[in-house]
Amino acid sequence: MPLDPTPLLEQVQVLLCDADGNLFPSEEPAFDASVEVTNAFLASLGSDRRFTAGELRLATTGLNFRSTARRLAAEAGVPDVDVEPWVLEEKKAVTEHLARTLRPHAPTSAALTALAEQVPLAAVSSSALARLAGCFTATGLDELIPPDRRFSAEDSLPTPTSKPDPAIYLHACAQLGIPPEAGLAVEDSLPGAQSAVAAGCPTLGNLLFVAPEEREERAAALRGAGVLAVVSSWQEVADLLLPALAGRAAAAGETDGNLLTTGAAR
Repeated sequence: MPLDPTPLLEQVQVLLCDADGNLFPSEEPAFDASVEVTNAFLASLGSDRRFTAGELRLATTGLNFRSTARRLAAEAGVPDVDVEPWVLEEKKAVTEHLARTLRPHAPTSAALTALAEQVPLAAVSSSALARLAGCFTATGLDELIPPDRRFSAEDSLPTPTSKPDPAIYLHACAQLGIPPEAGLAVEDSLPGAQSAVAAGCPTLGNLLFVAPEEREERAAALRGAGVLAVVSSWQEVADLLLPALAGRAAAAGETDGNLLTTGAAR
């Protein structure tokens, strides 16, 4: 029997949204730009290994470039190489490409607008803040998730990390002033879901921008990571969350009414 997520959803105070591949279809164009820098980095290591954009996406979804570069360097036998110049180069290439290619997605914007009327939205990402800024502007989401509610495992932490490390979710919750159980995470990738679940956040898996041929396997992986449910659109997120919040508000109103009645009787 499927888990009823309602009791956990009724606790939600903030909606914590992964960004890439979740709020906008940025992963494929990002890897189109990233693969050129990645292959140049591998050549600089003396490695003969090369990726296509699709291969790189499947191998590193949910990781930031710093984590990817360190892993590739270790596999190439050069673990001590300085990856920071390459991190900056990749960030610049991807940010510029995404700002040129991304466009608003009307159904997502509509669902997020409805959600934002009932609960604050925040972004919790492995990507750099500059990249997020370009993506939010290009997709028309700046007002729904302003800069002070964007959290980056690359830029917001004392030590940069990447999902599945839960540090960025714990940091976001602390900055927002909520316990993790009051932050509903929405994630499209396995490392992202693992990060949110490890932090103690109730989590939904979102397949909206996952390639059709990958959805069955991704859904199984997300469920295995402990998500409450798997959805295929932001409207489905709204359909799950908004009734739970309405039920909580109604229950709170009833409780307040009972207290007033009790007080009056005294």
